[in-house]
Amino acid sequence: MHELVSQRGGMSRRTMLAAAVTAGVTATAVTAAPGAAALPTGPDAARAAGSAGWFTDPARSVRPKFRWWWPDGLVDPDEVAREIDEIADAGFGGAEIAAVHHSIRDKSLLDTAHHGWGSRPWRDGVEAALGRAVRRGLTVDLTLGPSWPVAVPGVTPDDDAAAKELAHGQASVAAGTTYRGPVPAPVHEAASGVRTQRLLAVQAARVDPAHSTRKETGLDPDSIRDLTDNTVTDGSLTWTAPADGEWLLISYWQRGSGQQPESGPHSAPAAFVVDHLSAAGTTAVTDYWERHVLTGSLRRLLKAAGGAFFEDSVELETEGLVWTARLPEAFEQRTGRPLLPWLPALVLDDSNQVFAFEAQLTRQIRHDFWATVSDLFNRHHVGALRDWAHSLGMTLRAQPYGLQTDAIATAAILDIAEGESLGFKNLDDYRCLAGGRDMAGRTVLSCEAGAYNGSAYGTTRDRVLRTMGGAYAAGVNQTVMHGFSYANAPEAQWPGFAAFSPYNGAPGYGESWGPRQPTWRHVEDVAGYLGRVHAVLQSGTARADVAVFRQTGYSATGIGASWFTSTGVPLGWTHQFLSGPLLDLPNATVSGGRLAPDGPAYKALFVEGDFFYGSTPTLALADARKLLAFARAGLPVVLLGAFDQALTPGVPASGETERLRDVLTRLLALPNVVRVTEKTAVGDALATLGVTPDVRHSVPSTLLNAHRVTADADYYYLVNGKHAETVKPPVAAVDHDVTLRRTHGRDAVPYLLDPWTGKAVRVGRYTRDGQDVTLRVALRPGQTLVVALGRPGLFGDRHGNRPHALSSEADEVLFTARGLTVRAGAGGTYRTRLSRGRTATTTLPAVPAPIEPDRWQVEAEDWRPGDGPTRTERVRRTLTLDTLLPWSSIPELADSVGIGRYRTTVTLPGTWTSSHGALLELGQVSDTFRVSVNGSEAGPCDRLNPVVDVGPLLRRGTNTIEIEVATPLVNRLRVSRPEVFGGLDRQEHGLAGPVRLVPYAQKTV
Repeated sequence: MHELVSQRGGMSRRTMLAAAVTAGVTATAVTAAPGAAALPTGPDAARAAGSAGWFTDPARSVRPKFRWWWPDGLVDPDEVAREIDEIADAGFGGAEIAAVHHSIRDKSLLDTAHHGWGSRPWRDGVEAALGRAVRRGLTVDLTLGPSWPVAVPGVTPDDDAAAKELAHGQASVAAGTTYRGPVPAPVHEAASGVRTQRLLAVQAARVDPAHSTRKETGLDPDSIRDLTDNTVTDGSLTWTAPADGEWLLISYWQRGSGQQPESGPHSAPAAFVVDHLSAAGTTAVTDYWERHVLTGSLRRLLKAAGGAFFEDSVELETEGLVWTARLPEAFEQRTGRPLLPWLPALVLDDSNQVFAFEAQLTRQIRHDFWATVSDLFNRHHVGALRDWAHSLGMTLRAQPYGLQTDAIATAAILDIAEGESLGFKNLDDYRCLAGGRDMAGRTVLSCEAGAYNGSAYGTTRDRVLRTMGGAYAAGVNQTVMHGFSYANAPEAQWPGFAAFSPYNGAPGYGESWGPRQPTWRHVEDVAGYLGRVHAVLQSGTARADVAVFRQTGYSATGIGASWFTSTGVPLGWTHQFLSGPLLDLPNATVSGGRLAPDGPAYKALFVEGDFFYGSTPTLALADARKLLAFARAGLPVVLLGAFDQALTPGVPASGETERLRDVLTRLLALPNVVRVTEKTAVGDALATLGVTPDVRHSVPSTLLNAHRVTADADYYYLVNGKHAETVKPPVAAVDHDVTLRRTHGRDAVPYLLDPWTGKAVRVGRYTRDGQDVTLRVALRPGQTLVVALGRPGLFGDRHGNRPHALSSEADEVLFTARGLTVRAGAGGTYRTRLSRGRTATTTLPAVPAPIEPDRWQVEAEDWRPGDGPTRTERVRRTLTLDTLLPWSSIPELADSVGIGRYRTTVTLPGTWTSSHGALLELGQVSDTFRVSVNGSEAGPCDRLNPVVDVGPLLRRGTNTIEIEVATPLVNRLRVSRPEVFGGLDRQEHGLAGPVRLVPYAQKTV
């Protein structure tokens, strides 16, 4: 019997629903619960920041989740329930059920006729997952359709609800000659299953060589002639070209794209991707769920344990132009101009532009078109699906990129926007989504994490942690690990079914976390670490120094902000991106010189040319008027570029450019507005305006930060990270002073919060200057630290208003249970200057020299394929090592994987006292590990800084040290499945050291 997990301090809505389902109450009682507006999107109310257990034992709602890959409905409910238990026992908070099986080549083995996505067995599996999740306190998310993009069975490529494309055909006509023949056919044949196509228009256009490029044929826009009604009869066309120049006939055909979700089929009948730009497409999705999936019992379970419906990145595939039938109408409503005359500048051939007008006009036409597409996508797809999700007590989480749409604006509409570590180029891609989230007053920015090409079963946990370290600094505060595979499926080999491995015969993407992995033995430590980071970063309100305005709100592009990305961030600045629609949100007000003062509270707004259109200085007239209003209300503004000569992003109406420049003239005349012409001048402009960052360090650094503000404290998340995975050279260790700004009372003191152990300790050495607190920060590559600035007594601190150290000759000054304590690696007398003006002198006893053990007993538990895809044989070996080496360098373990237990002894002298302690430095260790001394565990250890304080566990005389290390599976798979993994090099795992025990002495001041 599993206990119902309730929230401390009272029952949340979701807990009450869970209790109702478990107790078997009626459906009426369940559906009488409050509406979707009450759905939790951050820490539970009973787990408010600073409360008991909030950081030590973070709530399930903030713990990491898994992308849980199923072979459609070919699942067993009992196994599904077991896997929920495994996820819960490991300390994770939930899972997202996704039908993904790229590794299965023969799809007929999946029996989609009886076990497809949405089938009765699939529903039974989902109910089993939700039922067990209710009892374990987890939440379960569901993808909106099988795999991605969103699709549902029953939609055919020719249906109004199916995804559409606009294909073009063309024919050349020499000057003065006559074309007689069929309307030019599309340059690409329709996709399989597409049986109808409708001619939208036929045009004639004169070629303009002056505007031709290597890839695009230039056309004269004034020459465009619509031939559709007067010259087309029964599919044939007769037209005589004028006597001047070379002419083209261009035809436009509307038809279904015929796209199916990835790696299908997933159902019978097959699912086809829906139109993401029309109400019909969304209705097809919701109608299918309402009529075929949402049974009464499933609805009740979703109310109790359902989390979010999920949509993956919008990867609409077409060889033409993404389309919907009402696009011309929507374009004219938005711009006041018909779309058809501009179509030549829009059509695509396998993602490549085909025709162009004069460059500025072409840019403006394309901006207007994709802005219209963005409007349709956000209104008919995202907004409608979100509202439907709310009607079921669910939220909508989605990756709002893939199309040329305003992802920043979409992030403000979604309950939870999500990015990804695989597809995002760098941290600015996350900052785009964070801007939308925070301006809309939402809490969570999620990340699909841990997918690396070619790294299946070879992904180390430290690699994932390094990746996520920077993402958290850019605004992410929820992790959906990629992923957890269902145990078994057709064609699966040891160690079980894996959704993306093999992938086209290669190792594939991501990882299959779970009990099949030796590292699962220690994964609770990783889950706890991530959960604590999430708890901090979902608390209170996010703050950022500067808002960067984007005329085009794309994400997943890797395009950053001038000066800020390259220069400002290394000095401590933080920024987020805003787009035009965000300026219409209720939060878009200025007070006290801050934009969105109750939200991110930006201190300045930065505007530069549109990177996506040649860095041209552009502003929509409506946006320029809002910027003028913000500046008049006291917001500092910095503009980079020739904004005195700005253009509109889209095709201007008569006189619109002049009106825009008039607004900008008034803007530039304000004393709190500065225009610069060089990127290097941005920092000086901010200084002139009196704008400074919340985090400062005098030297450029790889230290990244995120700031959250609650009613009780400022929380600063610090990480020694990098802007992008591919940045060279690797990040080095940092060790320098950092100044943090307080927003709370003058009595606030700094605390260090350890995400690995859950401990919060008062900082012993720092200085204060007004609202600024300065302390030393030393971090290894990828390592993180959380600093809280709050009142004395926060987190159970009992040191009250005791003095702290301003400086000391000792290595460290820290608060311990006994009070302010100095610590050093050598005996002697140390002076410490205290905050109340006194200088204290402390004498420490002699400290033994560091000890490097020279003999290790190793018990290796070697994991090998068993007698079935999900069965593992464990072979134990015992070795004695005089020198620590990776397993790949030990002949007996060269291809071994599993768990190694390293034991050694060290002898401490009779002079060892309670004033002594020691740090255990592990050196090189891979992958996960735990340490025990004299039979007592040292607790979770920082994977990115493998140094453990074992002082309380040591005693004089003989001490036994045991280090347990778990490895990935890749080295065994190289030899057990060489056809997939044989091309990979052996990885270096195990304990390679050097291992040192480094003593210290400490005493209270």
